[in-house]
Amino acid sequence: MQLVIFFLMILTHTYADYPALKAVLSEKGLRDVSQMMAVWIQNKLKSTEFPEVRGGVDIGIGTVNYVISNMQVVQCSMSGQSMEFKQGTGVSVEVSQLSLAITGSWATQFGIIHDGGSFDLAVYNININTLLGLGDEAGRLSITTISCSDDIGGVHIQFHGGASFFFEPFVSTFQGKISEMIHVRICPAIQQAISKLEMNLQKMPVSIPVDQYIYLSILFTSSPAVTDRSIELDIKGEFYSKSFPSEAPFSASAFDIKYAENYMLSLAASEFFVNSAAYAYLSSEVLQINITDNMIPKSFPFHLNTSQFGVFIPQLRTLYPNMEMQVLLYASKTPLFSFSSGVIDFQLPGAAKFSVVKPDGTLVPLFRLDVDSSFSGSALIDNKHLTGVFKMKNLTLTVGSSEIGDFKTAMLEQMLVIAVNRFVLPKLNDYLKTGFLLPTLHNFSLINSKLLIKNGFVVIFTDVEDSWAVSTKT
Repeated sequence: MQLVIFFLMILTHTYADYPALKAVLSEKGLRDVSQMMAVWIQNKLKSTEFPEVRGGVDIGIGTVNYVISNMQVVQCSMSGQSMEFKQGTGVSVEVSQLSLAITGSWATQFGIIHDGGSFDLAVYNININTLLGLGDEAGRLSITTISCSDDIGGVHIQFHGGASFFFEPFVSTFQGKISEMIHVRICPAIQQAISKLEMNLQKMPVSIPVDQYIYLSILFTSSPAVTDRSIELDIKGEFYSKSFPSEAPFSASAFDIKYAENYMLSLAASEFFVNSAAYAYLSSEVLQINITDNMIPKSFPFHLNTSQFGVFIPQLRTLYPNMEMQVLLYASKTPLFSFSSGVIDFQLPGAAKFSVVKPDGTLVPLFRLDVDSSFSGSALIDNKHLTGVFKMKNLTLTVGSSEIGDFKTAMLEQMLVIAVNRFVLPKLNDYLKTGFLLPTLHNFSLINSKLLIKNGFVVIFTDVEDSWAVSTKT
């Protein structure tokens, strides 16, 4: 059942024209969920409370009153369980040949004579059929019990202690009462658990914080699409700035994925998903950095001072001889990703404001350079890590504004291209070679994962592993 919750918890928030995220659970995934659902049902039955059973037996010379109490399920097993998609509705859950072992206490009273002891009860061949409906409620997942039925194959009871032999003629009476008592509690227990799950789903937060700057909205854009072989969930998947929340100036586009039968889960994200994150960071005013000369490695052939920049801009040596410089580097527009078959393209429009640092620490504006750059790369999943590599496609440098007059940028542009290719990209690619560990959510991790880059979106085909269960085996 934990996997059910894991799968559902990635699905909650408002409506958009098209989803930026899609999740598809296959029949293979449902089989794994089925095994966990069976464990969940057993646990629910183990925690079921049974009331006392009171009655009386006429023995000809009077009535013997009895009480059967303290009934507890001590063992629960089943030999068959299955879950199937029901097109347009949800999921059917079938449990067969479920058996329960129950212990309890018995007590009798006949006039002033009291007696008591214990008993063992076996309930076998219980079959349960439940149909669960999946929908959405204001962008959140909704789960309801459409139908539930059960039947009990047989009951065997054995009394111990005291004058337990006295009960032997009446065993069939007790078995019938206890069988009916268990029968009328199975479906209500399941319905109560599903209702509790539904309440928890409706209480889930409407946003997922990513860091101190942005959060992610993951509301449904439509009701779950259930076929006879899969269930698809369409999710808004838009990032927002915490300090300046606003809709991105671009919209999501439609895309479709075909799930892979050999994988439990298919997860897809469109260009809008990552680009909305870039816009949210831009709105949060964090895509900027102040660069000073002490941040540049001493081995770097070029440093932030007017003497060296005077090679490219002669008037700097005259106006501000031998003085340190500082650069405010920032994204001037939203950085944009685009996906095509096997390739990730990245456009980074930026600007760099240069200032001279006076001896008293004050800054004097010099000029602004507009930097338009583009990169291309690829990504794959290697041993549970998302890895990648990028290369430069283009970089152009132009003067946006100047406080020191006109100057040429050709040599500066050439120097910047060399710096990015020799210093920036190698470090970035070394980092991407190690990659990012695929996330673990609620003790579940992605395994046997495969990433494909399609036109307009990326998709991960993956299986899911219960990390906690694995750790307990080792």
